Amino acid sequence: MTRTAIPLAARARALAPGLMLAVTVAMAAQFLSGHYGVPVMLMAILLGMPLHFLAEDDRAGPGIDFAARTLLRAGVALLGLRVSLDMVAAIGWPFVALVAGSVAAVILGSVALARRLGQDRAFGLLTGGSVAICGASAAMAIASVLPARDSAERDLSFTVITVTVMSTFAMIVYPMLAAGLGLDQHQTGLFLGATIHDVAQVVGAGYSVSEETGDIATVVKLIRVTLLAPVVLIAALVLRRAAPAGAARPPLLPGFVLVFLVLAAANSAHLVPLPVTDAASTLSRALLVAAVAAVGMKTALARMAQVGAAAIAMLLVQTAALATLIAVPLMLGLV
Repeated sequence: MTRTAIPLAARARALAPGLMLAVTVAMAAQFLSGHYGVPVMLMAILLGMPLHFLAEDDRAGPGIDFAARTLLRAGVALLGLRVSLDMVAAIGWPFVALVAGSVAAVILGSVALARRLGQDRAFGLLTGGSVAICGASAAMAIASVLPARDSAERDLSFTVITVTVMSTFAMIVYPMLAAGLGLDQHQTGLFLGATIHDVAQVVGAGYSVSEETGDIATVVKLIRVTLLAPVVLIAALVLRRAAPAGAARPPLLPGFVLVFLVLAAANSAHLVPLPVTDAASTLSRALLVAAVAAVGMKTALARMAQVGAAAIAMLLVQTAALATLIAVPLMLGLV
């Protein structure tokens, strides 16, 4: 056995218990989601939280930490194969510009609002990004470049749980809201894809209206997913400049963001066969569910109550603001 193989084997043995726990919780969440229709991300984090004591165990802790960080980044990177420039052309640049502007407005507004509600700017960026882009996946990706904080796991778990619940509520209510606003099936697809937080709920809401609406909503949602890479990159650059002298800084370009961009470019150039993109999509979701389960295990239930009602109000305001920014131009026929 080579010298390199020995440390790798030792590393694998150290990570195996925690990784197996995260994967087991993820599989249980997937089973419950498939049989009872509850969001898989919500189930993963709720099942993981009662197992917090395992994250503090020396045997399981390293693997749980690895799942919460490395599996997360791998899952986000693989999302690049789900997006392409063809999607942008299909929707039209004016509406894509509206979506991008709305995402920027919600995130910047959230950072400003956070201080008024007794939260730090990192919390505003975390929640604003999760609402504006793609729910739990965006929250996990943004959290990976935020500076170390005592409340990091608590804030992330709170955001994942709250934004998933709101996304499920939106899946039920937004199709009725679109009908009440007089939007046609095409406009309804644009609205649902640009406002509902998580991909799964966008698909559920869109196809509950019609096949055309579902197709449009899914494409718009994936365009929002594309915005995850530049948002994380810009956040990393801003946080890097704001870091105190001598403090650890985020990387100039996070590796998983670079991989995301490369895969998206390859998919846009039609270099990746469909079976590969389908497999990557399935693997990406599995990795993200395992990562969310690990984050749940790293979260102390007692600390969740410390977030406060103001934080919930903040996510409600963010959600309402995004819906308004998209609905008004559609109603006025501006896009």
